[in-house]
Amino acid sequence: MYPEPYLDYLVQFHVERDYFECHEILEEYWKSAPAEKRQPVWVGLIQVAVGLYHHRRGNLNGASKMLTSAHALVKEHHEEIERLGLDSMALQRLLAERLDEIQKGMPYRSLTLPMQAADLISAYKAACARQNQPEHRDSDMSDPFLLNKHTLRDRSDVLAERERQLQLRQGKQINPAD
Repeated sequence: MYPEPYLDYLVQFHVERDYFECHEILEEYWKSAPAEKRQPVWVGLIQVAVGLYHHRRGNLNGASKMLTSAHALVKEHHEEIERLGLDSMALQRLLAERLDEIQKGMPYRSLTLPMQAADLISAYKAACARQNQPEHRDSDMSDPFLLNKHTLRDRSDVLAERERQLQLRQGKQINPAD
């Protein structure tokens, strides 16, 4: 009933606390739909993860911007949030509380998305079991890769594709072996 990328997002969000990966998973899923069928609810969930990633890194301005935008999307698309098995009102409250904490300069702490639908909870538990993961773990604040993944990950494939696209735009012949 729930898309597998959504369940993967939830496992990353609650267990691995890899908010960068949460962003990657849902963005790929969101972009896989034709542009006219892309649902903004996915953007809201992506922004929650990105906002927490920024907060955990101490980027309070970035966290505030992302979570403010996420809060607005969650509020506007509350019915879609509910269809995804989350408690929309509880999520709005959590985001408002987190924004208040950020404004006060309070440090990051892990956040749990309010899953309310029994079928989502069951699907989430099954996804955790398939991945041999517990159902919850707090962020490992001592893991530099988790905290700074956007600067430490291998992006050679992305950079190579950008260079290839640039060469195509410039009309240069590309050697497929490169």
